[in-house]
Amino acid sequence: MIQSQKNALIVGASRGLGLGLVETFLARGWHVTATQRSSSPDLARLDAKTLRVETADIDDAASVAALHDRLADQRFDLIFVVAGVATQAHDPVHAVPRDVAAQVYLTNAVSPIRFVEAFLDRLAPGGSLALMSSILGSVSLNETGCWETYRASKAALNTLARSFEIRHRAESVSVLILHPGWVRTDMGGAEADIDVATSVAGLADVITARLGQPGAHYLDYRGATLPW
Repeated sequence: MIQSQKNALIVGASRGLGLGLVETFLARGWHVTATQRSSSPDLARLDAKTLRVETADIDDAASVAALHDRLADQRFDLIFVVAGVATQAHDPVHAVPRDVAAQVYLTNAVSPIRFVEAFLDRLAPGGSLALMSSILGSVSLNETGCWETYRASKAALNTLARSFEIRHRAESVSVLILHPGWVRTDMGGAEADIDVATSVAGLADVITARLGQPGAHYLDYRGATLPW
């Protein structure tokens, strides 16, 4: 279904899933503001009158505040924080330097919540905040181990997202915590189950179906509810 006159902020859109989401929402008639941490040739190649590109680093409070100021005249139906890292994800936690593990936690869990807190006043009525999580963030589904610091960071993101929604429950905030599937990206690898186009089309459908629904919802790209 073609959307019109909707406005999305996609945070972390220089490549992979973020870039794919930008392309998908543009194709569906949305106005999109896309952020990059540094100049993205792929974003620059997109030729759309309804695309605005901004530079920001979610780990930098001053950068987030400056972006907030630059977007003072905007209200978004969707604010989607996609940015994340998987540094030394294959190493067990005791083999990961403390500063590396702390950075993964900061980027994947703390910074996304700080971002949506800062931008809550930019959310339009009936809109949703979305956070890119992972099925690896499910504690109850962890029966294989591996990806320890990444799993922990996404489990932390899920917990913080639920706490954020509870803190703002009186405002009927909609928080979508999304698993994109195992996707063939730089992070997911060539052996992953699905391509970017399949993932982002599914995510866009789920967002459209759930847009503005109050509460914290942990869902995959097909719309299935995931166990915490």
